[in-house]
Amino acid sequence: MTIEDKTFEKINYSIESLERAEHDNCTFTDCNFTGVDMSNMAFSECTFTNCNFSMVKAVHTALRDINFENCKMLGFDFTKCHTFLLSFTFNNCNLDLAAFNGLKLKGTRFTNCSLCEADFTDTDVTNAIFNDSNLKRAVFHNTILEKADLRTATAYSIDPDVNRIKKAKFSLPAVTGLLDKYNIDIR
Repeated sequence: MTIEDKTFEKINYSIESLERAEHDNCTFTDCNFTGVDMSNMAFSECTFTNCNFSMVKAVHTALRDINFENCKMLGFDFTKCHTFLLSFTFNNCNLDLAAFNGLKLKGTRFTNCSLCEADFTDTDVTNAIFNDSNLKRAVFHNTILEKADLRTATAYSIDPDVNRIKKAKFSLPAVTGLLDKYNIDIR
């Protein structure tokens, strides 16, 4: 079943059932998905605004061209999602402890997001943009950051020896995060 061009507002899906369907061009506003099993569902060209995705199960969930605005996505495991055409943007989202490891996220846009302790191990974030995003204790290992824009990102620690950073964009003073492994005093 396909649901198209529908708006869903202020629905608590932890109480009401989320219809098992493919959602195309739908808008979800102020919805609570806490603890919901969204496995094997598909969302294409949808927008989620002010939604809570705490403890969501998203195994083989298709997220194609999705816009997340002001969403709480603590610990969201994107690695379990269906990877075919996986694409999204994040604006003002809390993605602390999120797992992106092993994914291809070329050109993904993170604007004003908290990505504390997010895992980008083995992730391809070529051309990704991290505008005004907090990357405190985010994990970058064997990550492809080529041409990524981290000029306004903060608190990151990236080891150039174990990550690909060719033509990535950085700015002062945050660029000192490339030297963290040396435990040196920069003034």
